[in-house]
Amino acid sequence: MKILQRRAKPSPSTDSALSGHINHYQNLLRLRWQVLSPRDQLALGVLIVFLLLFVGGYGGYSMRQAATDSKADYQEQVADYFWLRAQAGNIDSNALSAANTQSGDAPPASSISSLLNASGIDNAQVVAAGDAVQLNFSNASQAVVSAALGKLEQQGWQFTQLSMEQDPATKFVQVQAIVSS
Repeated sequence: MKILQRRAKPSPSTDSALSGHINHYQNLLRLRWQVLSPRDQLALGVLIVFLLLFVGGYGGYSMRQAATDSKADYQEQVADYFWLRAQAGNIDSNALSAANTQSGDAPPASSISSLLNASGIDNAQVVAAGDAVQLNFSNASQAVVSAALGKLEQQGWQFTQLSMEQDPATKFVQVQAIVSS
């Protein structure tokens, strides 16, 4: 029976192999450069310098412009945020409740339904039950649902019961709530 032996072949290290490839390409480029006429060498050199300046200059300019715009947008949002925080103390809760009672001409269920429609929630089931109003709706966006519920609270509605569930298959948020004024 013949035993196969593996001969260890000295393998070049990856650094020396990479540098060998780079040297090969450099020699090939140098040889092709020397074959060109002096006029072609000058034209190719000018073209390479132009391309490097154009790509580097335009790329640097566009990156700097995007960074400046982003910084300005961020500073504007921060200024708006702090302005809103400063205005929070100026809100008169009595005026809000007076405005709610003045707009109380409409039935509570229809005013809540219109508020939900304005918030982006369609086909909400809104039913008046005595002094309370029952809500049942679903929406794909949790942000829209949160904004709508926040608007209800801002209008003076208090949640006596709230149930929110997300369907794992459709990702719709199902909301069932009872609110009272």
